[in-house]
Amino acid sequence: MKAKIVRIGNSQGVRIPKPLLDEAGLEGEVELRLVESGIVIERASAARVGWEEAARSVRERGEDGLVDGPTPTEFDEEGWVWE
Repeated sequence: MKAKIVRIGNSQGVRIPKPLLDEAGLEGEVELRLVESGIVIERASAARVGWEEAARSVRERGEDGLVDGPTPTEFDEEGWVWE
């Protein structure tokens, strides 16, 4: 499918037919990526997608503890008291 590059204010753009957008599942925000042969338009990935499941999996495996144990400092050895 061919399309013309059109002027949109101080920028330029391409009008994408609605059926093509629907078939591609594109709406709202998209990501643009430059490739050797042109520009690729993709669905924008949502931030932190899959993090909840990954955290749950780490917890279930018992790998959610501290990576390093506490490191004592001079401040810890001065004998201060919480009030």
